[in-house]
Amino acid sequence: MRPIFPFILLLLVPGASVLAASADVTLEIPRLQVSEYHRPYIAVWIEREDRSVAANLAVWYQQKDAKDANTGKQESGTKWLADLRQWWRRSGRDQDFPIDGVSGATRPAGQHKLHFGSDKPPLAGLAPGSYKLMVEAAREVGGHETVGIPFQWPPAGTQHLEASGSHELGAIRLDLDP
Repeated sequence: MRPIFPFILLLLVPGASVLAASADVTLEIPRLQVSEYHRPYIAVWIEREDRSVAANLAVWYQQKDAKDANTGKQESGTKWLADLRQWWRRSGRDQDFPIDGVSGATRPAGQHKLHFGSDKPPLAGLAPGSYKLMVEAAREVGGHETVGIPFQWPPAGTQHLEASGSHELGAIRLDLDP
């Protein structure tokens, strides 16, 4: 009879990655009944207690160059990222675009889900402590809104945290699993 200890040990080692904490962010972009609708630029990040950026999770903006309606000149979508005022001041202006694994195109109205594991960037190096999930939206010929959800990392247990915007953002949910 062969010893089974090495076999059991091999089963436990791959399981370590299964035990990694995770964060799921679900955000809603509401349907607005306006005459001129543009998809919003959105930034999602984790903020430390001192309001510095601990991790950029997502930045959605117009990725193709477009012609300015007033001047007729081609302009890059990154030009308008400064309209995401809080994120821009804290992190955006120091970035090179596109940000690998973070940047993406604007999204249509509806719910959008993001998943992050503690074993991969951007959460891999997140130190234990108090943080705030921040979601900021800015829309051309529209409004601006920022919503925050405080949380502890790593989570001690499963948590479902929610907040809601009032015009540019709908329901925002942060689901944390240890």
